[in-house]
Amino acid sequence: MVRILVVDDEPQIIRALRINLKARGYEVDTAPDGAAALRAAADHHPDLVVLDLGLPDMEGADVIAGLRGWTSVPIIVLSGRADSTDKVTALDAGADDYVTKPFGVDELLARIRAVTRRSQPGEPEAPVVRLGAFEVDLAEHTISGDVRLTPTEWQLLEHLLRHPGKLISQRDLLHDVWGPQYRTETNYLRQYMARLRRKLEADPARPRHLLTEPGMGYRFRP
Repeated sequence: MVRILVVDDEPQIIRALRINLKARGYEVDTAPDGAAALRAAADHHPDLVVLDLGLPDMEGADVIAGLRGWTSVPIIVLSGRADSTDKVTALDAGADDYVTKPFGVDELLARIRAVTRRSQPGEPEAPVVRLGAFEVDLAEHTISGDVRLTPTEWQLLEHLLRHPGKLISQRDLLHDVWGPQYRTETNYLRQYMARLRRKLEADPARPRHLLTEPGMGYRFRP
């Protein structure tokens, strides 16, 4: 059974998530603040943490840093803050995804399923990924329909396809595809994502699979 630690200082959110998660077969622990969250994580070793950024005793990013000091447990951030800087800080600190308050429970459950699927050990990585009308072979670096990509386009696409459903921050993409000296060159990402959409999306102006999370990063939606 998957064990989830829910960290939030709003009792109604704690109650709603506990009810909905238990109804779907998850085991649930809760914590009202950052210190209690770190103690609960150390005591119970959850399989996933759902973490509010706005805690009464410390910043959510500090809780993430505390967890990342000893565990790689997936972390989904809940944020009621409009400023994307807080979310980017959380992602850079080691969070795996975020959901903005107010949120739909169905959306949060879908993110939980996606993150827990990615974290399951021993599952073989599929070399062929479906992207709309195309099949992308990650092992052979080929795309059905004789679509041609440049080496940089391939790197960017592969990074997204190997993390389905996950929000990948602009900084991480720039660092991993172009190198650490390019971590602020967000115009590179915009240009190359536009090129990928023109080649792979049925309607590049309304992409269904290669999605932008404004100010934060990009996500591949299968």
